[in-house]
Amino acid sequence: MDEYVVLLLADSNLPTGSFVASAGLESFLTHGFIPPPRSGPLLGFVHDSLHSYAHSALPVVSDAHRIVATPPDSCDPRRPLADLIALDALYESITLNHVARRASTSQGVALLTLYSKAFAPSSSSPVAALVDQLKLAVRRGDTHGHLPLCWGVLTGALGLSLDRAQHLALFLHARSLLSAAVRMNTIGPYLAHQLLLRDVRPLIDTLLTECSSISAAVLTDNSPNSAHTDELPLNGPANTWPLGEILAMRHDLQHSRIFNS
Repeated sequence: MDEYVVLLLADSNLPTGSFVASAGLESFLTHGFIPPPRSGPLLGFVHDSLHSYAHSALPVVSDAHRIVATPPDSCDPRRPLADLIALDALYESITLNHVARRASTSQGVALLTLYSKAFAPSSSSPVAALVDQLKLAVRRGDTHGHLPLCWGVLTGALGLSLDRAQHLALFLHARSLLSAAVRMNTIGPYLAHQLLLRDVRPLIDTLLTECSSISAAVLTDNSPNSAHTDELPLNGPANTWPLGEILAMRHDLQHSRIFNS
């Protein structure tokens, strides 16, 4: 079952809106940070972007997946939704620019819509009800619906294993970057797939080893027994690429652009 779900979610025709996002690459190129020959600097961009995404988004993906995949507590049926909203608020706080937030929420809401309209079971289920509650909370403005959270919710609802969900999240981020590079004529499609196979693959494997066990729970645990200090823990999600955030923030200042981020 895992293999078939992976094939479905890896389909480039999936209506998630990712084709209009470059994750800051267009602004990076416009500001002259990818001079010719472009394959080397572009690979550096992919490395830094993927590294930051793995450390900031993957913990949210993992925790959201666990929340959805865990049977609901009959004593507190509202707890899963509250935990998802807390995770969403955390990701909003560590996403430092409005352009990235806009692209993330746009794609996140698209994933929830995809589940409801294409993948939800015909009969009612606790998981489908939770997704509907999350969609309603986004519509009401009670939460944001960021991409990593909704990816974890979607993959958990579809029964995809956590390690597959993590791996696919990083692969799709890297693929979208190289797809954007092809459409901007920065590199050709053959080189893009060569980079995906030879350079991006070992990078994803390394980042999965580093980040697959990181949890956002250290920052979202509000239980009375949790320890609270003035210092942030070192083992939680973090943005690791300030330059990428700054240049992504300047995306809307470009005189012409083809992507929304």
